[in-house]
Amino acid sequence: MLRRLKGQSTLEYAMIIAVVVGALLAINIYMKRGLQGRLRESADQIGDQFDANATTITRNTTHTGTTVQTVTAGTTTSNTSGENRTESGSDVVGGW
Repeated sequence: MLRRLKGQSTLEYAMIIAVVVGALLAINIYMKRGLQGRLRESADQIGDQFDANATTITRNTTHTGTTVQTVTAGTTTSNTSGENRTESGSDVVGGW
């Protein structure tokens, strides 16, 4: 009789655990949506986000140096010396 009750309580615990796991899996989607909504709301409060259509990027790049190319029997060899690179520019995010 005692063994039968012990087995019954183990089965009850297993069923409770299965119900809890099932409930957690079922609400997983709703929790993700809620978290994504809060993240989006926070991002919208920060200000305008990046939009490729409303962003102007201006870059000026200057390269200086000496490049010597040697072609021998169809093989090209390039040697560059004294190379300098300077970049300047700005990014402007436009309004919606």
